[in-house]
Amino acid sequence: MDRAVRAAARARLPDAPALAVGFDEAVWVSPDGEVERLDPGEAARRVERGAMPLVCHARAVARRLGARPFAAHDVLELFAFVRPARFCVPTPLGLSDALLLPAPASLEAEAACLYAAARALLGELTASPGADAEAVAWAMGDSQWQWARAVLSALASELRPRGEPLAGLKVWRRLREWEDAPPEPPPDSWPVEPVEARARLIQFLGSEAEPRAEQLAFVSAVAGAFAPRDRSGVPQIVLAEAGTGVGKTIGYIAPAEVWARKNRAPVWISTYTRNLQRQIDRELDRVYPNFAEKARRVVIRKGRENTLCLLNLEDALASGGADAGVNRVALGLVARWAAASRDGDMVGGDFPGWLADLLGPNLILGLTDTRGECIYSACRHYRKCFIERSIRRARSAELVVANHALVLRQAARGGDEGRIPLRYVFDEGHHLFDAADAVFSLHLCGLEAAELRRWLRGAEGGRRSRRRGLSERLGDVAEADGDAAAALAEALVAAACLPGPGWRARLAGGVPAGGGEAFLALVRQQVHARSRDGDSAYSLETAVRPPVPGLIEAADRFESGLGRLEAPLRRLAAAAQRMLDDKAASLDSAARQRLDSTRRTLERRAIMPVEGWRAMLRSLPDATPAAYVDWFAIERVGGREVDAGFHRHWLDPTRAFAALVLAPAHGAAITSATLRDGSGDDDADWLAAERRTGTSHLPTPPVRSLVRSPFDYAAQTRVFIVTDVARDDPAQIAAAYRELFKAAGGGGLGLFTSINRLRSVHRRIGADLAAAGLRLYAQHVDAIDTGTLIDIFRAEENACLLGT
Repeated sequence: MDRAVRAAARARLPDAPALAVGFDEAVWVSPDGEVERLDPGEAARRVERGAMPLVCHARAVARRLGARPFAAHDVLELFAFVRPARFCVPTPLGLSDALLLPAPASLEAEAACLYAAARALLGELTASPGADAEAVAWAMGDSQWQWARAVLSALASELRPRGEPLAGLKVWRRLREWEDAPPEPPPDSWPVEPVEARARLIQFLGSEAEPRAEQLAFVSAVAGAFAPRDRSGVPQIVLAEAGTGVGKTIGYIAPAEVWARKNRAPVWISTYTRNLQRQIDRELDRVYPNFAEKARRVVIRKGRENTLCLLNLEDALASGGADAGVNRVALGLVARWAAASRDGDMVGGDFPGWLADLLGPNLILGLTDTRGECIYSACRHYRKCFIERSIRRARSAELVVANHALVLRQAARGGDEGRIPLRYVFDEGHHLFDAADAVFSLHLCGLEAAELRRWLRGAEGGRRSRRRGLSERLGDVAEADGDAAAALAEALVAAACLPGPGWRARLAGGVPAGGGEAFLALVRQQVHARSRDGDSAYSLETAVRPPVPGLIEAADRFESGLGRLEAPLRRLAAAAQRMLDDKAASLDSAARQRLDSTRRTLERRAIMPVEGWRAMLRSLPDATPAAYVDWFAIERVGGREVDAGFHRHWLDPTRAFAALVLAPAHGAAITSATLRDGSGDDDADWLAAERRTGTSHLPTPPVRSLVRSPFDYAAQTRVFIVTDVARDDPAQIAAAYRELFKAAGGGGLGLFTSINRLRSVHRRIGADLAAAGLRLYAQHVDAIDTGTLIDIFRAEENACLLGT
C-alpha cells in the first residue's frame, strides 16, 4: 500500500457535529448521524459552551444564531486550503456543486453535505497536495487551526519538516521572478474591417450560437474605432449604444482582438466596476479557451490597493508574536492562495470574497498597498511583485482589462513609465463622467492631509509600523546630493503643518494643533453653523462663502505652511532626476526604475495635491474659478463624524478626461446600454451623450451608433405600481414583500433606500419565507460581502435578496 493510500485510509474527519442554520431553526447532526432540530438560541448556547461543529461560513452562521463569533470547523477554510484561488458559492449547495456532490434539499441534507464535502476535500488533498501543503499545514497547526490534524493526517505527515517553523508561510520564496522583456516594437496602424470583426465574432460564438443581426451591426460599428488616426490629437471615436441583450461584451472584444493581433499592441478594455471586470474576464474564456494562452494574451489590471503586497505579508508574519494564532491561520490560507493566484488580486480576482469575510475585515487593508507606500525596487520582493509583473505582462498582452479609475489615474500621471495606451474600449461609458469627477477632484480634508503627513514622515508617536516615510524612500538620493539632504530635512519639518496623530479628537475638542488643523476646525465650525440638518446621522455640506470669522486668516497661514512644504519637495524631485541623468551609465535597471518610480510617486502623491490645495486656499477670499465648484463638508459614517474638509470638483470633469485620455489615443469605442438620455429627441439625446463622455471637447465629432435590443422588453415585462400599501408602515411593507416573493417562488430582489427599513422587513418575513421553502438573504444583515451575496442569489433558485 503506497503513501497516498495509507494517508487516505488514516485521514479522519474531526469528531464534531455538523450544524446547518435556517432563518429560525437549526439542525444539529452528530458524527454518528443523530439529527436534532433546535431553535437558534439553543444552538448558540451549545457553541458558546465550547462545541466546535462543522459549518459553512462560520461568521454568517454566528450572525444567524445571534451568537458571538465562535471556533468551528469551517468547511470553507478547508476548501480554501485544498483548492486555493478557486471559487465556490459559500453555501452547502455551492460546496456540493463545486465538489460534484448531490445537491442538498433540506437543512438535514445541508448538515450531512458538510461531512461529505470535508471527506471529498481531504481525499483530494491526499491525491494532489501541492508542494507547500505540508509546511503550511504545520505552521497553521501551531496556531491552533481546527483542520490541522485532519489535513496532516490526509498528507500522512507525522514529523514536522526540518527548518524554520514558519517557512511554509513565506510564499515569496516559492514565487517565480518576472523578467524584463526587450522593448516592444512600435505598433502598426492597420485598420479592422467590419467583415473581419464579424468573422471573428462568429468564430468566437461557434456554429451553434443563435445569430443576432443586432450584434453583427454593433460589431461593425465598433470596428470604426480601430481605423488609423490621421491627425495628432484627433482620435477615431465611436459612441455605440447597444440595448440590453445585444451581446456587446463579446461584440467589442472581437474587433479589439483583431486589432491587437494585426498591430502587435494591446487594447485596453475599461469598465466602471470590479464586477464587470470579472464578467469580461469570464467572457474572454470563450476567446481564449486554452488557459495558458489566455494567461499570455490577457492581463487584468487593478490598482495597488487591490493587490497583495508581499512586503506587507512578510511584515504581518514577522509582527505576529506568540498570541497571533488567528493571524497565522489567515496568513496560511493567504500563502496557499498566493502560490496559486494568477495575478495576486485580492478584491474581485481569484481571492474569494467569502475568504475575506472569514479571515477578518482588516485582512485586505493590511496586506494590500492601500496607502501608496510602495518602495518599488528598494523592496526585497520587487522581482516577484504581482503589480510589477502585471505591468510588464500588459506591455505584450493583446487585451488589458482595467477599470475607469485606474485608466484615468494612469493618464493623469503620464502612464506606466511613460507608456500611454493607443486604443481603448470604455464599457459602461455612461459612468465616465462620475469616474472623471472622482479622479480629477481635489479634497483638502483631514483624512487626505493626515495620510500625506504619514507618507512623508512615517509612523509618529512611537507606534510600530512599516510606514517608512520619505527619508527611507529617498535616503540614497539624500546621501549623494547635499541639496537633496537639506531639502529632505526641510520637508519633514514643514510637514508639521498637516494634521497629525489624534487630529480628529483635537478638532472635536476645539484644540487644534498646527496650521492644517486650525483651518479644518474653522471649516467644521462653518459646516455645523450653516447646516440645517446638524443633528442628522448623515454627512453635512455648506457653501464656502461667506466665511466664518478667522477662516480666511487660517487659510492664509495654512497656505504659507504648504508653500514651505512644496518647495523642498520639488527640490527633492529635481535631485532624483539629476541622479538619473548624471549616473545614467552606472545605474543598473532596477535602481533606475526605483528612482524614476519614486520621483513620479513624489510628484503624484505629494507635490500635485499640495499644489492644488494651495490654489484652493488662495482662492477662498475671492470667487471660485469658473471651471470649478467648491464646498465644505463633514463626512459621517454610521452617525459618527470621520472627516471634515474643503472640496473642489470640476463643473465638467470630462474636459480633463478628453484632454488626458482621449486626445493622446489613436481611437476609442465608448459603449453602454444607456449612453443617451431617453427624451425622445434623438439629436438632443446624442448631444447629451457626447457631453457626458467628453467627446464634445474633441476637434471632430464622434461616430454615433445605436443598436436596439433584440428582445421586446415592453411585451415581456410587467410593471406594477403598488398604491394601497402605506409606505411608512413597516408591517404593510413587509407583508407586501412577503407575498410578492412567495408569488415569485424565489429570485425576488428587494431594494431599499433605508437600512433600518430593510432590517425590519427581513425580521418580519424571514420565517414565513422559510416555511414556504424560500431562503432570504440580506445586505447589512448577513455577515457576507455584497458580491458574494449576489453570487449566492444567482446560484440558489429559491433565494430572495434584500439590498440597498
